[in-house]
Amino acid sequence: MIDYLRNWLWTYIWKPLPDMPFGDWMESFIRWARDAWAAGFDAVDTGLEFLYLHLADGLLWLPSGVMVLLFAALAWAAKGWKLGLGIGLGMFVVAWTPYWEETMQTLSMVLVSAAIAILLAIPLGIAAAESKAVSAIARPVLDFMQTLPAFVYLIPVVMLFSVGVVPGIIATIIFAMPPGVRLTELGLRQVDGEVVEAGQAFGASPARILARIKLPLALPTIMAGLNQVIMLALSMVVIAGLVGGGGLGSVISGSLGRLDIAAGFNAGLAVVLLAILLDRVTQGLSDRTPVARAAKLAR
Repeated sequence: MIDYLRNWLWTYIWKPLPDMPFGDWMESFIRWARDAWAAGFDAVDTGLEFLYLHLADGLLWLPSGVMVLLFAALAWAAKGWKLGLGIGLGMFVVAWTPYWEETMQTLSMVLVSAAIAILLAIPLGIAAAESKAVSAIARPVLDFMQTLPAFVYLIPVVMLFSVGVVPGIIATIIFAMPPGVRLTELGLRQVDGEVVEAGQAFGASPARILARIKLPLALPTIMAGLNQVIMLALSMVVIAGLVGGGGLGSVISGSLGRLDIAAGFNAGLAVVLLAILLDRVTQGLSDRTPVARAAKLAR
């Protein structure tokens, strides 16, 4: 009986339905957009490549030994001398490998991608926290951005911008932005309503309440979101290397194709140490916010 019902459904219900050409529609749209908005895509390509190249040149302008000391000083200022010493040793190991230049290129790509993702995520998170309609629209879009495989991003992006570092940056922005939006919205929604009511009782405008009450109280959660944005941006370096993104991603992709264990290990070690640097420094800066300090004193 079950087999008969299944065969009947397949014969008369499912089988007659035509295949929906969603992929064909998307391909047609991408091809149309590439021709119709060519000037805009060229401007984006030029701007992102300009930021990436100049930041990479700036990071490589100083000798590696001086940069190691600067990274150690930054970590010391963010968290303390222990972190500074650890970061200094870690970056010294990176400088000892043959891939210091590629590491700085990767850091440049991560910083550019994360900065743009953060500039987009925070306003969107604020809008989602202040408006239920914006939140309802943003939630499925963010779910789509987070669950769609990263390789799928690269197909239309490469069609629009060709191969190179720019497709990697754009795919990284799309992949890394959702946590920033979600945690910004979460931090603002978790602000105590009584504190907001007190501000309203003193006649503060909504903009002033947002700037002087909500954002400072939500800053630790927002900083956690920024940390996640940076970490996700760094996790995309290998995938970006597959489309000519340069940096450590290209080294790892090339070593995978050649089965070069030494090159893959050195580049992977550099990625790990760079991730530790970015993670610990952003966490240290987050711990220095007034709300985080007050929470520590309350404990």
